Amino acid sequence: MNKRTIIPIASGKGGVGKTIFAANLAIALAELGHATVVADLDLGGSNLYTCLRMPNKYPGIGDYLKAGDIAFGDLPVQTRFPNLKFLPGDGKTPFMANISYDQRLLLLKEIKSVSARYVILDLGAGTLFNTLNFFGLAYKGMIITTFETPSVMNFIMFLKNFIFRVISNVARHNPDILNLLIAAFQKPINSEALTVSHLVHRIAEIDPKLARQIQKTCGRYRPRIIFNMGDHPDELNMVEKLDHTLRQGLSVEADHFGFIFHDDAVRQSAKKREVLLSSYPQSIATQNIVRIAKRVTEIWDRPIENSRVRLMADTQKQYENLKLDA
Repeated sequence: MNKRTIIPIASGKGGVGKTIFAANLAIALAELGHATVVADLDLGGSNLYTCLRMPNKYPGIGDYLKAGDIAFGDLPVQTRFPNLKFLPGDGKTPFMANISYDQRLLLLKEIKSVSARYVILDLGAGTLFNTLNFFGLAYKGMIITTFETPSVMNFIMFLKNFIFRVISNVARHNPDILNLLIAAFQKPINSEALTVSHLVHRIAEIDPKLARQIQKTCGRYRPRIIFNMGDHPDELNMVEKLDHTLRQGLSVEADHFGFIFHDDAVRQSAKKREVLLSSYPQSIATQNIVRIAKRVTEIWDRPIENSRVRLMADTQKQYENLKLDA
């Protein structure tokens, strides 16, 4: 396998459709003819198998870490979809939510060696260190959010914790900087908001070379945002303010990568334990996910200029088509 693209998929909170999206994105990529592996990395709450209509009977990551006598390369299971394999999580192995540092390093190494054109990682919701580290496996990962205020706030908090985790990892060998970071992170909630630019400035006063390295490393990360359960293109009007928040507070440039309309077919497929793409191929959510999959194959490796404007125009066009079909 000459080229491998790892796509971690995260969310700031649960209930935003992350696992259903991850499963169906992987199916869509496989149906486009690409060898794909979708891995359940929601350790402590693995349920990706339900979205693929797979039985929970195969050894997975939990067994690999606990037993020690299973080859990681033997874990992926062929699904009923050509080109798609499933890497189970901790299905029947308890207490895997808090794996050790050494286990995490081993798992990161093994995931990087998975043989597939696309490796989709369904991560746990929230900001556990495991989740943040898995998200850091690629410079371009997806974060899925709805337009509800708590979801957007948790999405921003996820990115904030992720960037601060990156900074801490880069600075881990400098005790003075680590002490500075610990003090900064432990400031009371009513103190002035901590921004990445301010933090880098403080670090530069102690170690200018390290500050430049941190800036360079953080600048490599460019998350792709998926807006789920949308009702109307006008909801994207908040994206300009969101971009400002990410730039000012976190020094992060994000690409707005996809919009999925609210669709009762998603709830029905989950309720009946059906696969969305195959059971509801004409649904608007299916069309949106297939559209995102095609975008992955065409433009994943490059920044998207004016992604906010492009997504708003594309979503408006889809909305007009929906009204015509109604």
